[in-house]
Amino acid sequence: MKRGALIGYGFIGEQGHARGYTQSNDLGIDAVVDTHPARREKAAQALPGVAIFDSAESFFESELSKRLAFVDICTPPATHAPLARAALQRGLHVLCEKPITTRAADADELVALARKSGRVFYPSHNYTHAPVLKRVQGLLDEGALGDIHMATLSTFRSTHARGVPEWRPDWRREPEISGGGILMDHGSHTFYVAFAWMGAYPTKVSARMLRSAHAPGGSATDDDVACELTFPSGIVRCHLTWRAGNRKVIYTIHGSGGGLRVEDDKLELSLRFGTPGSYRWETREESVASHWMSASHEAWFTSVFGDFARAMRERDLVPETARDAIACMRVIEACYRSASEEGRAIAVDCSA
Repeated sequence: MKRGALIGYGFIGEQGHARGYTQSNDLGIDAVVDTHPARREKAAQALPGVAIFDSAESFFESELSKRLAFVDICTPPATHAPLARAALQRGLHVLCEKPITTRAADADELVALARKSGRVFYPSHNYTHAPVLKRVQGLLDEGALGDIHMATLSTFRSTHARGVPEWRPDWRREPEISGGGILMDHGSHTFYVAFAWMGAYPTKVSARMLRSAHAPGGSATDDDVACELTFPSGIVRCHLTWRAGNRKVIYTIHGSGGGLRVEDDKLELSLRFGTPGSYRWETREESVASHWMSASHEAWFTSVFGDFARAMRERDLVPETARDAIACMRVIEACYRSASEEGRAIAVDCSA
């Protein structure tokens, strides 16, 4: 079992990652880093025997850091690039929460550094590990829907995800910390899922967004985003909002052989048979427990950790999830640019 350090003991670090490690057969945590005294105290209580550090610098300078294999970065987005850079330079593998950076140029730099240092850079793209989306990917891999030409992905949230009360609980509304609003917070989840379903990266994007005047402090971040991604084989439309009346994900996929709809844990599959003019349809419904209502998605992390362990074991330094993460950042940047230009279509190159 490879051992590592958890950097950042906020909501997702505590409720998602730390709990996931207690259930993992592949990875374990020997150190926790957090700058806030109350969070360090909580970590010490929850994880007895784990070394506690008050800064990343003190951890990186410690003898313990030299004996560990990886770091797991669960801090706000603006800190991801410097922390990942420091870890890779010291010979540590990196697991990093999304978005991996707040700029595509920083993501490119980290991937180049991972290759140079011979260490894995692995983004935590946990939506692909949700059981219902694993089921969807299995159906696509089997060719159940034929050639995919359209998809829609809607993520409804009634507000931004609040952080822990001890430290800036509304940091997602502070662009200098978060990098942006819901597009930066949830865009990666939406886009890497879309890449997998379409089997490619988009070549063009357009977007529009709104900012709420009723957000805490008068939000300077985007609350409501609608965007369209053009792929070589079709179109994907996405809607992300922090202003919904409920919490829900609704996805649809459409192909030459049928379509499907995901609403949280429910999956409706419609298969088409016959020829034009005499089509017949077979529809069935499934329920795949995925616990979408849990904001921490703790049940998904053992699968994430298993694939990260595989990447370290096989020296898969820049796995597909890392390439997807770079593409996500390029699409996010293009969406912000498009929205600033009244929704003008922006060409995007995700191939590099």
